[in-house]
Amino acid sequence: MTKGEFAEVDAALAGRGFTRMVFDLGRIEELLDLLGSPQRAYPSIHLTGTNGKTSTARMIDSLLRAFGLHTGRYTSPHLETVRERISLDGEPVGEERFVATYREVEPLAALVDARSDEPLTYFDMTTALAFATFADAPVDVAVVEVGLGGAEDATNVLQAGVCVITPIGLDHTEWLGDTVQDIALAKAGIIHKGATVVSAAQDEEAARPLLERCAEVGATIAREGSEFGVLRRSMAVGGQVLTIQGLGGVYDEIFIPLHGAHQAQNAAVALAAVEAFLGAGANRQLQIDAVREGFAAATSPGRLERVRTAPTILLDGAHNPHGMTATVTALQEEFAFSRLVAVVAVLGDKDASGLLDLLEPVVDAVVVTRNSSPRAMPVEDLAALAVDVFGEDRVEVAATMPDAIEAAVRLAEADVEGELSGVGVVVTGSVVTVADARRLLKR
Repeated sequence: MTKGEFAEVDAALAGRGFTRMVFDLGRIEELLDLLGSPQRAYPSIHLTGTNGKTSTARMIDSLLRAFGLHTGRYTSPHLETVRERISLDGEPVGEERFVATYREVEPLAALVDARSDEPLTYFDMTTALAFATFADAPVDVAVVEVGLGGAEDATNVLQAGVCVITPIGLDHTEWLGDTVQDIALAKAGIIHKGATVVSAAQDEEAARPLLERCAEVGATIAREGSEFGVLRRSMAVGGQVLTIQGLGGVYDEIFIPLHGAHQAQNAAVALAAVEAFLGAGANRQLQIDAVREGFAAATSPGRLERVRTAPTILLDGAHNPHGMTATVTALQEEFAFSRLVAVVAVLGDKDASGLLDLLEPVVDAVVVTRNSSPRAMPVEDLAALAVDVFGEDRVEVAATMPDAIEAAVRLAEADVEGELSGVGVVVTGSVVTVADARRLLKR
């Protein structure tokens, strides 16, 4: 394979329109039929929800590998390369394999495109690439995260035996509906006949459509707070230690190298999903050493991820009020900052005021900028909203991400003499914002 081949394939995928949305399962179904239905070659665990999907998927993947299974994992969006979306045994698929699979899929995709009013989307293509990659590997199990919603998402060709629903809140209202109930209804679409559903605790508005869908298709549901949940959590260096009530019993002394009560909740959901998949249940517990090993190895890049010290720089992809609430709680409970500055850049369709309102009590100042997405909110619009929330003297504006990080570090260190251990910067507002900062800071 030549050096430029992956770049060529990457550009061809991007040419399909990175953010173009077309909700029509007919095209992806036709493509997968032409490929020989690769998604039927292995069992799957399918995840939806508003927040926590990627972290939960990564924990499920890590746990399954600790039990000796070969895993495929499909998540989105990516931080640095599209290859992160398609992982084999916890590692992004290599360039050579990615290109080889694309060469197999592309001519069949062209046939589907020729017969359709709308060409396959970027997400349709990466979904097909993932399913084909997993069949070729082959994997023992695929862990697949929904792109958007559920019922009409390209991944909803799986009819998975285990479905996971992380907490549901308001997001993507322009596509999924204006109420939590509408959004839950869309997400409930991944529940198919006879499935086992593992659900995080939900507001009643979200719980009702899920329960109705389970009754309609004869699915079994296990709910956080009823059948499983976090019994205890305590802070630890670099993360937290949990005791989890699982479907098969109590699992104690579980260390996860991730911060926040929301990650503890994600861990409980992940464990219950793996128990359901491996057939654990009443009086049949999973092997505790493998559970501990799986959780200890879990990572979640861009989720309160520490990329620098002195001053501490954290990256967090919270992009809606539901996610930012969890981030802010973790910042207050688990980090003893004497001074904290936020760098914020958001996409134009997000509730920027809601995000800034939540950040205001926990940060001393905010630096607003724009990220590299074509959908980014213009910096002057974001600055106006920030001034309304923080007041003019606590807001600084930077045209670019490098300038914003530099300004935030300067503001964080202002008036601090000597030790910088209590000083921090958090970069947040969007996964794109985190990806931009990560490229600069992880060098």
